[in-house]
Amino acid sequence: MIRVVKGGLYTTVQDAGRYGYRNMGVPVSGAMDSVSAAFANKLVGNSMNDAVLEITLLGPTLKFEEATRIAVAGAPFKVLLNAAEMVMNTPISVKKNDVLTIERPTKGMRCYMAVAGGLQTPELLQSRSFYPNITETVKLADGDVLPLKKSTSTLTTSPLSVPSLNFSKTSLQVYPGPEFEALSLFQQQGLLEQMYTVSAQSNRMAYLLTCSATLSAKEIHTAPVQPGTVQLTPSGKIIVLMRDAQVTGGYARIFQLTEQSLNVLSQKRGGETIKFQKVTVSGV
Repeated sequence: MIRVVKGGLYTTVQDAGRYGYRNMGVPVSGAMDSVSAAFANKLVGNSMNDAVLEITLLGPTLKFEEATRIAVAGAPFKVLLNAAEMVMNTPISVKKNDVLTIERPTKGMRCYMAVAGGLQTPELLQSRSFYPNITETVKLADGDVLPLKKSTSTLTTSPLSVPSLNFSKTSLQVYPGPEFEALSLFQQQGLLEQMYTVSAQSNRMAYLLTCSATLSAKEIHTAPVQPGTVQLTPSGKIIVLMRDAQVTGGYARIFQLTEQSLNVLSQKRGGETIKFQKVTVSGV
């Protein structure tokens, strides 16, 4: 068991997502940066779907009430075990009563802490991912408890390569969305030439982007959307739907981010800039 001493800014439990319930209006959820979450799990011998902690900007302080092993991957945070700095992207042995503190990152937004055997918070609709109105807990708070289970897996003896996720990358690959061709050629070109600034209001549901150009698109009849869908509103707002996004929307779907670009965007802070690079299926 892990006891939460301090919950951090916005620390949640996430796994690979809640699939099969979109017809009921249930978002997919899951780790914002799926590559980093899966790598943390791999480091401790878990499956990629085991639940991890997703830590945003300022991490928690955790007391371990049993021995286990952990790994932290993703954006470069300062990780302290009993006040001694630890190395990320490698398994860490933790003893009973050890205290782990995850401070702020030097860049990026999120890191992931995996525990051998996976976190054993309640599974609802085949997922442990926190989401309002589905899970009782939305984010960790001081005094919360995280159940664990004994891991039967063994660590790999082969060295693992840290996933290549370029935190300074500004170009995000996108496929044309269903309403892209309905825009004028001038607007299409403008969307691809603009630099966009990430709004500080961005969250797990959507990232808001601002730019200097005047852009707009008519509303559409309600249609399916998914994580990575880029919407253009009649008022000119650019909205990128993220892991906790709704399942339908009425704004023009101008782009769809590639999975890798969705992971990169999830690590962008408010004030950072990005641009879109259009690709085709044959060009990926």
